[in-house]
Amino acid sequence: MKSSEIRDLSTDALRARLNDTKEELMKLRFLQATGGLTDYTRLRYTRHTIARLATILKEREIAGETEGEK
Repeated sequence: MKSSEIRDLSTDALRARLNDTKEELMKLRFLQATGGLTDYTRLRYTRHTIARLATILKEREIAGETEGEK
């Protein structure tokens, strides 16, 4: 998922997507630990997606705080 697609989502949708992605990462790590994971690039892609989602959520929080201060 590209950053431009993520920015089009609402804040609630972003939080839901972040939770879903974190659960997916947990499942992938479990598969890796049990030896069932064959595509290790999914771990990296999932971590990067989590970082993108968290960054955009933080940007929105900061933008909301600065708007409230004015």
